Amino acid sequence: MWKVAENFGLPVWPVKMVKDSEFARQVRNAEVDILLNVHSLYIINDEVISAPRIGCFNLHPGPLPRYAGLNAPNWAILRGETSHGVTVHKIEPGIDAGHIVYQSMFKISDHDTALTVSTRCIREGVAMIMRLIEAAANDPSAIPLIPQDLSQREYFKRGAPVFDGLFRSLPARQFVNLVRASDYYPLRGPWDSPRVKLGSSVISILKAQLTGISSTSPAGTVGQITGAGAQVACLDEWVNISKLMVEGKCLNASEVLRQGDQLKDITNN
Repeated sequence: MWKVAENFGLPVWPVKMVKDSEFARQVRNAEVDILLNVHSLYIINDEVISAPRIGCFNLHPGPLPRYAGLNAPNWAILRGETSHGVTVHKIEPGIDAGHIVYQSMFKISDHDTALTVSTRCIREGVAMIMRLIEAAANDPSAIPLIPQDLSQREYFKRGAPVFDGLFRSLPARQFVNLVRASDYYPLRGPWDSPRVKLGSSVISILKAQLTGISSTSPAGTVGQITGAGAQVACLDEWVNISKLMVEGKCLNASEVLRQGDQLKDITNN
């Protein structure tokens, strides 16, 4: 974005300046109409918030007020949500607490990952940002400002969830949800993929799917090798693990696991 702006001959300011109250004077002097916050983790200074003529607006990758804070797509998948959303809201003092301008909801399937849900948030969000800019250009007073029902608010802090082991504590669906919620492959996401031990080696689980097949084997037992994948016993069912990360290499599970292997739990943080 920096390079694109420079190529158009536009002035460019480092994003960290939004934390400094002195930046408010530059915003006013430049007669800025709107400040848009899109995928920035900086908290904007209160004086800067009040500096643009029309206002500051944030694109948040979650349906407010229920998914305020960080990594909303990850948490939605982990919790088994079947729908998610993205919100444009006016920035006011407080985090993700301002009036809602636009919100778009969409379905989440069992095959979605944190990457696919985040990408959908971007696609839906860009359209809403363009809608906001058009409304601001035509009639700023017509921009919707809908108060949030803060009694429904949930706030998610930085960091991934921590479990007391994976196989010994999670049923199959929650195990697969955790893998999906951590999955930004081939990009790096905010959560590390769940990790287990095979012998003395630590391996990361990148891709896993439900099989619907009940299991009475000890949790962590490797069962049938199925094509590129391998079935592994959870507390209640077999799951199919298809991709692993071993020593920085992405491999099919069938290249690493053998029937009868025992995967051992370690913490996933």
